[in-house]
Amino acid sequence: MKLSRNILYLFVSVLLFSACSKNENDTYDLRYVHIMDNESSTVNISDKANVVSTYGIYLSGPQVLEPVTVTYKITVGDGLTEGVDYELINPASEVKFLPGIYDMPVRIRWMANPVDPAKNNTVVIELLSVSNPAFNLGLPGKDQLQIRLIITKFH
Repeated sequence: MKLSRNILYLFVSVLLFSACSKNENDTYDLRYVHIMDNESSTVNISDKANVVSTYGIYLSGPQVLEPVTVTYKITVGDGLTEGVDYELINPASEVKFLPGIYDMPVRIRWMANPVDPAKNNTVVIELLSVSNPAFNLGLPGKDQLQIRLIITKFH
């Protein structure tokens, strides 16, 4: 009885371990950089807001031992004026991820000021390049989701 139970355990263990590695993709090997706010690529901010908002650029993948630099650009629509509607707290166009760091902020101070709804009242933060060629821009997949964050100031 004890021998048959041990054989059964051995058989089940062999089945489990033999099937585990077939046709699996190791998702932890995917390396990518993306930008988002609360898991979204679009954000709305009221024109009555007086607040500093933080938008995250994220490095995803296994740990790297050298710094990774990500460059980005900020494009502002014709309905917004710097110093009146918003202020870039960190005006640099790149962030550097040191080993062990996986998120870096882009901060914008929003100022209460009415907007013209007929104009383009957006700020777009778009990832342009990454210093380590092992990393892709945007989420994995052909659509490159979260390669840009669109912030709309509304009335």
